[in-house]
Amino acid sequence: MQNPAATAPCPCGRTHTTGKRTTPLPFAQCCMPILQATQPAADAESLMRSRYTAYTLCDTHWLLQSWHPSTRPEPLELEPDTRWLGLDVKAHKVIDATHAEVHFVARYKIQGRAWRLEERSRFVCENGQWLYLDAIPAPA
Repeated sequence: MQNPAATAPCPCGRTHTTGKRTTPLPFAQCCMPILQATQPAADAESLMRSRYTAYTLCDTHWLLQSWHPSTRPEPLELEPDTRWLGLDVKAHKVIDATHAEVHFVARYKIQGRAWRLEERSRFVCENGQWLYLDAIPAPA
């Protein structure tokens, strides 16, 4: 999939609130700098959002680069017919300065069938860079 325009809403759905007005963050001000490695993810939630966006764009390079080497799959093959529909971040839990969890729900379709992925992703910060470590299934 082609990258969205810099001014288009970011696929991760992050918003910005000013007063009573909530607007979607543009791709250029959200995940684009992280995906292009011009800016590191500020926290685990930002990294997780960039990874969701990478899935929407079939960006296996960023997915592998942002995956901790101890748990990184080789190779990473994505389902080409997946259409990502939305991301809902339920919680961002900072455990300590170098560990965090993000609980989220991602919705998608494969060949017209709707799916829902809910998990708690675990992240570690090494040398100032947040990395995806693994996932714990969310409680039912």
